[in-house]
Amino acid sequence: MSGAQDQLEIKFRLIDGTDIGPRNFPVATSVSTLKENIIAQWPKEKENGPRTVKDIKLISAGRILENNKTVAECKSTLCDIPGGVTTMHVVVQPPPLEKGTIETLPPSFGLSSSVYFSLNITKAR
Repeated sequence: MSGAQDQLEIKFRLIDGTDIGPRNFPVATSVSTLKENIIAQWPKEKENGPRTVKDIKLISAGRILENNKTVAECKSTLCDIPGGVTTMHVVVQPPPLEKGTIETLPPSFGLSSSVYFSLNITKAR
């Protein structure tokens, strides 16, 4: 492989439409390493940033990428444009709610009066 083919230029699109990157990564880079990079470069002014790799889901070409895969294994031939930038979408999972808590959705969901519940139902013995 030539040097240009050993690297992939990736930008990470956050849920609000802003980007982290683009930046070149070797195709041997693991998805978990990409997630660590996202955590390190997360904009300080944004709330609810990821704390661990497990808090992040990376989506590329409509697929959720697995942590143990490399960039080369995840690369889509349909979206592979030589010299182009690959966009990966970042979804940060919210921290789990405590058992039996009620929380209102933030106004950004457009459902200001909606409430969702986190219930823990255990099977009776």
